[in-house]
Amino acid sequence: MLLRVAATILFLIAAVAESADFGREVYPILEKSCFGCHGPKTQMGGLRLDSKRAAFTGGQSGKVILPGNAAASALYQRVAGATEQPRMPIGAKPLEVAQIALIKSWIDGGAVWPEGIGVQAGEVNKHWAFEPPTRPPLPALSNRKWPANPIDYFVLVRLEKEVLQPSPEADKVTLLRRLSLDLTGLPPSIEDIDGFLADNGPRAYEKQVERLLASPHYGERWGRHWLDAARYAD
Repeated sequence: MLLRVAATILFLIAAVAESADFGREVYPILEKSCFGCHGPKTQMGGLRLDSKRAAFTGGQSGKVILPGNAAASALYQRVAGATEQPRMPIGAKPLEVAQIALIKSWIDGGAVWPEGIGVQAGEVNKHWAFEPPTRPPLPALSNRKWPANPIDYFVLVRLEKEVLQPSPEADKVTLLRRLSLDLTGLPPSIEDIDGFLADNGPRAYEKQVERLLASPHYGERWGRHWLDAARYAD
């Protein structure tokens, strides 16, 4: 059976060796079977196949089209199931033998991609997780005395947009109670309150934040939410 399939593939390759036309025969195969994962909307693995420049540039794992050498080209290897990696297209019906033969013939023939076929500017949209974080500029405020940290700038600019004034700062006992309930789900102890009231340093509040973040109760409270987000119960 395997010999029969191999013979069929060789026959088809020989039949299309001189007739594989990219625009008429190969591009429609890519458009139908590959663009869903490697097209204008989605570029899995950083690979885009609807643009000549992007296709020959390759993806995160390198070049996928090596003109003149289909056997070493990842595009052919993956659609033909010639490697241990999942066969492409993933989650869909494998390409027909004749379609695979056309792609192989096209690559072995030099992978000629005429101008005017496909999109001209094929930019690859990177997933946000691969984008380096950048700190946004602080918004302009009319009241620059109120913010105590950069986050306050964004809070206050929204309040100013709604023509609202920030509430007066709560007393230290109320601040500590809010902080403790938020981070650990537990009210502060008498000792915690006394220690906070006695600390008049500029970092008194920050010390309480660090203390609560280091508490096992912080992990107990938030671990439940993290496990839910990770679908641990499933």
